[in-house]
Amino acid sequence: MKAVRVLNNNVVLARDENDQPVILTGRGIGFSSQQGKPVDTTLVERVFVPAEDRGTASGSGSGSGSDADCLAEALALISEEVLQAVVTALGDVGIEGRESTRPTLAIAIADHIAGALERAAQGIVIEYPLRPEVQTLYAAEYAQARLLLAAINKYVTPQLEASEATALALHLVNAGFVSGDLSFTYTMTGVIQQMLAVVRERYGVDVSHESMNVARFITHVRYLFVRIQQHQQLTGQESTIGKGIREHYPEATHTAQQLATIVELRLGRNLSEDEVSYLALHVARMTMEADAVVA
Repeated sequence: MKAVRVLNNNVVLARDENDQPVILTGRGIGFSSQQGKPVDTTLVERVFVPAEDRGTASGSGSGSGSDADCLAEALALISEEVLQAVVTALGDVGIEGRESTRPTLAIAIADHIAGALERAAQGIVIEYPLRPEVQTLYAAEYAQARLLLAAINKYVTPQLEASEATALALHLVNAGFVSGDLSFTYTMTGVIQQMLAVVRERYGVDVSHESMNVARFITHVRYLFVRIQQHQQLTGQESTIGKGIREHYPEATHTAQQLATIVELRLGRNLSEDEVSYLALHVARMTMEADAVVA
């Protein structure tokens, strides 16, 4: 790999053996790198590979407008101690390997940790209001976040409070979306809660995450949000399977149409007929599970 730009002592924009832009981080890697010269790979702790690069990180070092260039500059603005703590911790808990295609995740988490450390130094503790929702709706990410927080606390002072796991979990959830906009994750969380509330009130069923069918519903809706963001909803014309679901579960379909209205009001997006049908199928499964328990 050859250096293109040295951002600071710990961040270097380079090109790999395929001439693709990569961002390299490692303690002191910038100090020993020179533009156009091979990078000392023994100093590389993490390789970030931007998924898309709309510009060209030129050999002159301008890289004007490229994703890799902008992301490298963002990483360079984070303090050495915080960046290394986050990058190392992500690897320690297995959330990210040595090579990552999600530099925005490290940037977002490192930026959050920097702010959290400043608050901790001032004795300020934040209790995140979304904590119950995050623990329920994103159980896997919350478990990862707790491990990540414990790993980060090994490398930073002062120690961060357990409540920070909520914010870290939201960043992990957000990493799965195209926009990288955390506000979209907040919106998704509220919409899922509204949907579950409709099912609970309409059918009087328990919608706790311990239910397998509720967990499947949550997973389905999360992927629905990804499809909405990517403009890739399930076929816009009602398929044979979708039509069969709607005919077999008319009550659940009515409920699914209510859920679709929530999405429309909160996101300004209409759901396709098939998306409504598959929501109906998940609603039917939740209510059948509840009936089975009662029986």
